[in-house]
Amino acid sequence: MEPRLLTPEQFLLTLLVRLAAIAVLATMLARYRRFRHILIFERRGWLDRLVFTLSIGVPIMAGVTSRVILKYDAADLTLEGALLAGLIAGPYTGALVGLLAAIPPTIAGEVIALPFLVGCGFAGGGLREACPKEAIWKFSPFVLMDLPKHLWHTVRKIEPNWQIILLLAPVALELLRLALGVRFGGQRLFFFNSPSPWMMTVVVLATAIGVATPIKIWNSARIEHRLQEQEKLLLAAKIEALKSQINPHFLFNTLTSISSLIRSQPDTARMLIIKLSALLRRLLRSHQHFVTLREELESIDEYLDIEAVRFGPKLRIKKDIGPDTLGVLVPSMILQPLVENSIKHGLSRKVGPGSITIRSSRHGGRAVIEVEDDGMGFMLDRLDEPMSNGIGLANVRERLAVVYGTAYQLTLNSEPGRGTSARIEVPELVAPEQITA
Repeated sequence: MEPRLLTPEQFLLTLLVRLAAIAVLATMLARYRRFRHILIFERRGWLDRLVFTLSIGVPIMAGVTSRVILKYDAADLTLEGALLAGLIAGPYTGALVGLLAAIPPTIAGEVIALPFLVGCGFAGGGLREACPKEAIWKFSPFVLMDLPKHLWHTVRKIEPNWQIILLLAPVALELLRLALGVRFGGQRLFFFNSPSPWMMTVVVLATAIGVATPIKIWNSARIEHRLQEQEKLLLAAKIEALKSQINPHFLFNTLTSISSLIRSQPDTARMLIIKLSALLRRLLRSHQHFVTLREELESIDEYLDIEAVRFGPKLRIKKDIGPDTLGVLVPSMILQPLVENSIKHGLSRKVGPGSITIRSSRHGGRAVIEVEDDGMGFMLDRLDEPMSNGIGLANVRERLAVVYGTAYQLTLNSEPGRGTSARIEVPELVAPEQITA
């Protein structure tokens, strides 16, 4: 049976539906994580190639089946699918997709469909082997708008312009399909029997756009993935920079304390140096930006051992740690500045003994950590000074903002003569989701 002659309006509608169908298919596949992984990485194993083949081949096969059974011409995307598979995944993948797409029409008697579609797959794969890979990903539907520029570039530099070559490939294959269809008849090979020559031009351009559109969509997915990876690296670098800012701040403060004891209490100074070296070894061994609260408390214990030697019995440490919070992930070195702030601004100015209380709890999917002292406290009009001046608390606030965005709370409450409380509230992270530099 010869292809049906459609009115110009029906013909244009059919072509538009074909373009919409292939765009929707490409978008749906780009949302599939395994398929997106195949697009991103050029080195693909046999399983990746199989997944890619089935992801494209099965929908194309279903579409051509509906065309054969229901006479719905807009569902036939066989040429575009085979050529596209070859361009993206190589000649054998393209040939397999062409083979799958050719099964329904071959059963229906379109005997030329098999060699033609397998050939389209090999043609796409041959182009992939010949041209630079990035040239394929730059191919887009908008190449038609820049055609004069590409032609001038070819003439001026006398070198192959791969955008024009990639554009000519689907054009040549569509013209070949038309020639074979006219020569052997629509019962041997399906083709779009256009009512006029200018409509045939529209068919050829629609085929080229049908190949370029999925490449444009998939390349956008690749670029989005790269941007996400760059954002992760930037986040890791920023966290590392903020963490590194805390370590020297803590180190200089501790060394200042040790220097004040060298003459008056040399044994105590020696003990502080030993404990400081043990703590620094621990910090240097750890390259993780997130640790469990249990590990963070162990680091705080080592720091407090140093402070306990300095202050002696004047410093008391209390802990009220919820057992269910020990496995919660928190940014590393997040508590040390809070504890240091309590000692430096609260207890060091206090006459007589003082205490620091560390609490943790979980409420409604959020982890709450508090560091409270019974030191001198701050006046209400000076409460913002620790958050804006100095390194410690300002650094903590910046790190929390980088990691959690707006999903965190850092509040400082104080009462003169009664003490100060710093409270951190963050979303619970109990899985090992670590960001590494």
